[in-house]
Amino acid sequence: MPTRRTKRGAARTPLAGEWDVLVCGASFAGLAVARELAGTGARVLVVDRYEIGERATSACGIPTCWLEACGLMGAHRQTFGRLVIHTPLGSVRLELPWTFSTFDYRELCDLLWQGCDAEFETATVKGRTGNVVHTDRGDLTAPLIVDALGWRRVLAARGYQPPDAPLSRGLEVHPPGRGDEMEVWIDRSYVPAGYGWSFPARDELRIGVGSFDPRYHVREPTVRLAGDVGQPAVRFQGNWIPHRLRDATEDGVFFVGDSAGHCLPLTAEGIRTALYFGIACGRELRAVVLGMRTRDEALRRYHDFSARHAWKFRWMLRSQRLVPRLHPRALWGLLRTLERSERFTAWAFDHYLRIAPPEFARLAPPPAPRRRKSAAHHQHRAGQEERDTGHAGEIERSLLEAEQAQSVN
Repeated sequence: MPTRRTKRGAARTPLAGEWDVLVCGASFAGLAVARELAGTGARVLVVDRYEIGERATSACGIPTCWLEACGLMGAHRQTFGRLVIHTPLGSVRLELPWTFSTFDYRELCDLLWQGCDAEFETATVKGRTGNVVHTDRGDLTAPLIVDALGWRRVLAARGYQPPDAPLSRGLEVHPPGRGDEMEVWIDRSYVPAGYGWSFPARDELRIGVGSFDPRYHVREPTVRLAGDVGQPAVRFQGNWIPHRLRDATEDGVFFVGDSAGHCLPLTAEGIRTALYFGIACGRELRAVVLGMRTRDEALRRYHDFSARHAWKFRWMLRSQRLVPRLHPRALWGLLRTLERSERFTAWAFDHYLRIAPPEFARLAPPPAPRRRKSAAHHQHRAGQEERDTGHAGEIERSLLEAEQAQSVN
């Protein structure tokens, strides 16, 4: 497991000050927000309990097109064009219309951070009063505040408390080894509602079990699954996973990633959506610091952007609730239909990819390094940003309309 690098003891000095933007959380969502603000001249501070890239909390897999769109292929470990699903009645092999890749968490976070020009400090966020965020090292002030701290939703008036919350439970082990297949187990002998997985990542295997019911513990089935595939249960890593969308804004704060429930039900895929909504949030904040719109306008636009995806998340949540209720033979028949029809499989997985399309990450140019600009330049850039943002909205609306049309048909 990663060596702890967080400041301790005498190095943990008092921290206080004012910034233009305060991003709380330095994983996928928070770093995506900060990267969108590069080159604006804004004073941006990112804070997290851990150093950047220090503590992974997921199997670290994502559609390869998203790594490419975000310029993150340097963290790539292994690519898969096929998904193998095991059930008690047999296994199916689904040829995917796009590839899925595993990556190294620390390297990907480092690459995201290289695109930022923000400051970073390790601090544990405790709460908020207005524009003041309270940490274990002191109070931090900013007119623009982002909560990317995860499922606890620390800066909200009311957070989550498992097991009485819409959260899934996940745990995995990381034995050294190699594999050629991305595998999933839908087997109630491991977990009544959920699934197991094995994602190879070049020189290690990521084997785990996720339960849609937070009251069901997953350590024993994770150990058992690892043993069933001939691997030792070593290097444990786990986390709670939200499976219901929440409001993306509250009391003047922007919420992104798991704090807004930006994790897809059924598949528990949250990295792609953390980047997707993090980019959207960062572009709204960028418009504010460049004087293109007010904070309240940005809050409304970002809230509406997230809310437009609510029907997609509801559809995934209905599927999450349906799969455990299916008789094993009915589930087996559905999976066999997918395996026999590449066209049906391609339609289903393409539709799934469109929930957070990679084209959205490519709409904005790579962030430029910070440097002083003239007033004329800022005026020109503001106009360009407005055109870019409008173009992004048009593409997003087109994608949404296409998906709605597909769902009707």
